[in-house]
Amino acid sequence: MIGLGTAAIGRPQYINIRENSNVKTFNKSEFSIEGKAMLTQAYQKGIRHFDTAPGYGMAEQILLEWIEEFQPKDIKISTKWGYTYVADFDSSAIVHEVKEHSLSKLNQQWKISKKFLPYLNIYQIHSATLDSGVLENEAVLDRLYELKSKYKITIGLSTSGEYQNTIIKKALSIQVNNEPLFDSFQVTYNVFNQHLLEIMKLLSKLDKKLIIKEALANGRVFPNYKFPNYNNIYLVLDALATKYKVGIDAIALRFCEETLKPYAVLSGASIGSHLISNLEVSKFELLESEINLLKSLAVSPKAYWEERQLLEWN
Repeated sequence: MIGLGTAAIGRPQYINIRENSNVKTFNKSEFSIEGKAMLTQAYQKGIRHFDTAPGYGMAEQILLEWIEEFQPKDIKISTKWGYTYVADFDSSAIVHEVKEHSLSKLNQQWKISKKFLPYLNIYQIHSATLDSGVLENEAVLDRLYELKSKYKITIGLSTSGEYQNTIIKKALSIQVNNEPLFDSFQVTYNVFNQHLLEIMKLLSKLDKKLIIKEALANGRVFPNYKFPNYNNIYLVLDALATKYKVGIDAIALRFCEETLKPYAVLSGASIGSHLISNLEVSKFELLESEINLLKSLAVSPKAYWEERQLLEWN
């Protein structure tokens, strides 16, 4: 299933590689209208899962207003807590978001996120890491268990970085009242970064939900002279796109779907043409030999994340 991530419709800048850096002057009202139009188009194209977060600028607000105005009956929402957007839509801002995994921040952001009920089905720690201490914070874990029990929602976490697998394994070991707390994981996975495959048997055995983010590697799946280290991968992706008469994005998304069988693979599209191209993922299936070829092209987690850290907000 393809879902829609809302980072790009909630704030004008994000970590990505733009084809055209000539971004128009930001207007909050116009941005909101365009965001709602994108949500409507996504729904009309069959998207039923929408992922958001307070750290995505206006995304939660736009999504809430769209739900009230559009009145969809069959959608699911996943949102997060732990990041606050602080750039105030300033293109020259140095800091865009601030991370805080405290009980007070959880309670503060839940006040908004709970407005998504009854559509809310997954509530996630935003970018859980080993150094934030959130997975040892008993007060936070107990509060998440309380929300899980009271509202019958799935508790999950998103994670990034070289140690994604370690964080997931640690989360899997956490129990509250003798019950596993975490049942959903939003992870970075794509043709470059395939480290997650090492623990897929465990996740499948435990019947955990997977939501895939950054399936297009922040735009790096598209041929780019700045990344000559990926030239061999670009040749393979281009050949497959030509064979199946789809875009490279559809090939990259299909790879995620077929290798992990996740609950959802998120499209990060902010304009209709990109979403339409993404949705061509449903028109074909990769051969086993093609999947194995793409698997063979993975880079090391260390190299992948070192490179990603150098990408700019634009």
